[in-house]
Amino acid sequence: MNKPTRNTAARSRTVAKAAPPPAAVDPLFLAAPQIATFVGTQPLTNASGFYFERDARLYLATSRHVLYDEPTDHRPDRIEIGLHTDPSNLTLSTGFSVPLYVEGVAVWHQGEDGGGEIDVAVIELDRAAFPAEAVVRTFTPAHLQTDFNAVPADTPLLVVGFPLGFHDVVHHLPVLRRAGIASPYGIRFQGQGCFLTDARTHRGISGAAVVMRDTAPSAATATLPWKLLGIHSSRVDMGNRDLVLDESLGLNTAWYADILLTLTEPPAA
Repeated sequence: MNKPTRNTAARSRTVAKAAPPPAAVDPLFLAAPQIATFVGTQPLTNASGFYFERDARLYLATSRHVLYDEPTDHRPDRIEIGLHTDPSNLTLSTGFSVPLYVEGVAVWHQGEDGGGEIDVAVIELDRAAFPAEAVVRTFTPAHLQTDFNAVPADTPLLVVGFPLGFHDVVHHLPVLRRAGIASPYGIRFQGQGCFLTDARTHRGISGAAVVMRDTAPSAATATLPWKLLGIHSSRVDMGNRDLVLDESLGLNTAWYADILLTLTEPPAA
């Protein structure tokens, strides 16, 4: 008689793997907060901006028409910016409210030169009022692109912002739009302090930083290895364009970023 056999089923054990560490995010994403404008508690618009630091003073740079625009009767009295509060968990963020007027006087500064008004404005931020754990990356004067010859016509650019308010709502990060140079960099387009870019842009990206990769960062720029070329303002179009037959030009105005040096000049003693 054959002895009965016993089958021993092989048991497999699944061991849960540890969650992978969060991916490192380029500091460029943390230098460009979203801006929301308000009158009191009434929300108005969304826009883009970026941090600029000079002499230990922190500023938010954006388009002037984000803060005030007479043709559209846009007159917010405060803005809110998004602040990340944990460098390893970008899902954690908070809103930070900034008044635009104190006792009826504007606390922001707008640009102007010999060619007229410049659609750029800065507002100083009270860094001490930020949450202690706030994660902020800043451009500085060392990031400004001052060598025009170092920006040939085929240089790839990025516009960092929130088109139509679109962004990663989980991690609260901006998106990048690729752009090209559409007018010679270093030459004032039509006599104004701006140059043209070729890129798909939308409402909500006004005030965004226009940057190019810094391939040889210095000690002063290593933590944010990008060159700051301009501040995106608005799309350029032809007044006589046939809206049915002709596509939009796809061109945009970007104001030269060196206006930030004028707007953040320390007050005279």
